[in-house]
Amino acid sequence: MGEIGTVEPEKVRSATVEWWRSAVIYQIYPRSFADSNGDGIGDLGGVRAHLDHLADLGVDAVWFSPWYASPQADAGYDVSDYRAIDPVFGTLAEAEELIREAHALGIRIIVDIVPNHCSDKHAWFVEALQSGPGSTARDLFWFRPGRGDSGELPPNDWQSIFGGPAWTRTTNPDGTPGEWYLHLFAPEQPDLNWENPKVREEFEDVLRFWLDRGADGIRIDSAALLMKDGGLVDFDPANPPVPHPFQDRDEVHAIYQAWRAITDSYPEPRALIGEVWLPDAERFAAYLRADEIHTAFNFAFLGCPWDAAALRAIVDETLAVHAPVRAAATWVLSNHDVPRHVTRYGRADTSFTLEYRQLGAPTDRSLGLRRARAALLLNLALPGSVYLYQGEELGLEEIEDIPDSMRQDPMFSRTGGENLGRDGCRVPIPWSGTAPPFGFSPPGASAEPWLPQPTSWRDHTVEAQSGDPESMLELYRRALRQRRGQPELGDGAFAWLPGPDRVLVFSRGDDATFACVVNLSDAPVRLPVSGTVVLTSGPIEGDLLPPDTAAWVTIT
Repeated sequence: MGEIGTVEPEKVRSATVEWWRSAVIYQIYPRSFADSNGDGIGDLGGVRAHLDHLADLGVDAVWFSPWYASPQADAGYDVSDYRAIDPVFGTLAEAEELIREAHALGIRIIVDIVPNHCSDKHAWFVEALQSGPGSTARDLFWFRPGRGDSGELPPNDWQSIFGGPAWTRTTNPDGTPGEWYLHLFAPEQPDLNWENPKVREEFEDVLRFWLDRGADGIRIDSAALLMKDGGLVDFDPANPPVPHPFQDRDEVHAIYQAWRAITDSYPEPRALIGEVWLPDAERFAAYLRADEIHTAFNFAFLGCPWDAAALRAIVDETLAVHAPVRAAATWVLSNHDVPRHVTRYGRADTSFTLEYRQLGAPTDRSLGLRRARAALLLNLALPGSVYLYQGEELGLEEIEDIPDSMRQDPMFSRTGGENLGRDGCRVPIPWSGTAPPFGFSPPGASAEPWLPQPTSWRDHTVEAQSGDPESMLELYRRALRQRRGQPELGDGAFAWLPGPDRVLVFSRGDDATFACVVNLSDAPVRLPVSGTVVLTSGPIEGDLLPPDTAAWVTIT
């Protein structure tokens, strides 16, 4: 057990009032973390059995992707009951015990709330289908008659984010075609009508339900999508109307102001964390005002190519955007929706967008791994909080050769296979052993992992990497330990320092006694700061920093 396990839990949780400003937060995708009962799907028992891994790693908090009751049409983001744990993961009692056990280790818990849509098996939607047009039950969603002579056309031309139309037509009890309902994602995920006060009241109660059970934070899925244009105007992506008909509408901010009042009513500090994908920096910052969301994911940084000028520009923009609203920045390299950065960084084009995933493009794993190691030190040295995605501490790559018959992401099926989807970053992680399931499931498991693991992962297990000073896992452990003991790191003062071309150099702390240097050029460079090197992402010779390598230096 790591050193954090000896700390009194309430002292850890109360040590920093605004803990989210500097925290290292580890994302768990529950079905792919660890399987305790042998059914091939990760569960809460698996997480509880591996809490020591998270403590040894040195993370401050854990964010769980949805663990709620769900038909799993979109891996749990189609919620049928926001107050129940899906049986495939465990029980509510297990979730409460997990929160208690994590707190005893000084680890905070963040739960994922999905407010834009629910499952088509949610009791509300089932009632809406049974109630028929004009009912109060249907007003909780976006039911509309179709266009055309007999309503055979969707109400408008909106397209699903997963591909295909954003509308599905219902069938009346007598078998005749009925109204259409809106789903910005899969048909199994009907959008909720946030103009209806009952929807707002329900989710405010859901927030209290989880905060009362000890959740320290709420991650808000698709936070900018909740409000829609009631007129349902058509939408041309090439010539979008202003304001946007279903994204980032001004009315959404009142929702988060109400949520902020709820989190602020708790004695222990609780955080709202937004998934806000917006290209406009000022519109993004509006969500982070003092009476709204505490912090939001930095997708611009995640998608930035491995290029010194581009990274510096994103860092400058991020800090400039957050400064007026006095919010802390966040830094993230991977999550459950994007190709793993070890793979991205090994490609000729290292950038990423939601529309441009480059799945299947040639990649150099050794190059990607070297850059990923350097990116870790860059991330951890920037001012603000850092998000880690499960398995990145093992240097796992994107798995792109999953057989089509085993792919489960609706993005794959709804695009006819044109988009390979997100399964490749969701493959169950390896813990031990030399063959699948690599300790993900217990010995003698009755089922194989829900997505296939490559045999090459035998060298990337937690067991194989533990104690190997050159491994990715031990680098993560050293870096997080160093960051925790380095008062200059986390939220606080930041300044760029002069350095060679294509080399990032910056100081941290009010007295600027700590520096991070990242060489993104194609040749070794001399360290542009003098002092003691306390950590590097790879081997260095004297004061020469190789390409794609980072160093932390205590300046003298």
